[in-house]
Amino acid sequence: MSGKSALNKDVFIPNDERMLAAVVVKRRTKKKIPFLATGGQGDYTTFICLSVTNKKPAQVLITKVKQFHGSSSFVRRSQWTIGQLQQVNGIDSIRDCPEFDLTFENGCDQWTAGSAGEKCIFVQILHHTCQRYIPDRKPEFVNCCSKMLGGKSVLNSAADSVTSAVHKASQALNERGERLGRVDEKTGEMMNSAQHFADTAHKLAMKHKC
Repeated sequence: MSGKSALNKDVFIPNDERMLAAVVVKRRTKKKIPFLATGGQGDYTTFICLSVTNKKPAQVLITKVKQFHGSSSFVRRSQWTIGQLQQVNGIDSIRDCPEFDLTFENGCDQWTAGSAGEKCIFVQILHHTCQRYIPDRKPEFVNCCSKMLGGKSVLNSAADSVTSAVHKASQALNERGERLGRVDEKTGEMMNSAQHFADTAHKLAMKHKC
């Protein structure tokens, strides 16, 4: 089981939530750690997760989850509702980069994802989710390239891929059916010709016999 699958199974499903996206991150700015804090710097992996509750009305949550090295369990840390999210800063709207900031009502977290692609997918799903679940005040998305905001969500892209595949398969079957139809037609013509030849040969044979 992958890390994200285990994360969804252990953290969100028991709380009647469904995880929509998760990205592994590291802080770009050091945070003061209390003297008695458990674990030191680099002793854990941090996930920023986007989830939605199964109960209606659905509530979308952003959760920070940690997994300490050497442990298979996950620990919830901070959690916000999507309504508390004020701004998503993609840092660079032209160049692909793994950095992004999330600004909430009570502060701002500056993160670096594992790769620019992982950050792109997370921000794209986050933007799509905001468009779907927040009817009024939506968070501001700044310094984000067009593929994060203007393009279709990866979920829609996947659906489009399936639709395209079905269309191609249907087209191939239709073409195959047409080819088989032409073969059947030619076969019928050949059988008629063969029958006509056989009838003619039979008549000739009877004539010479007589």
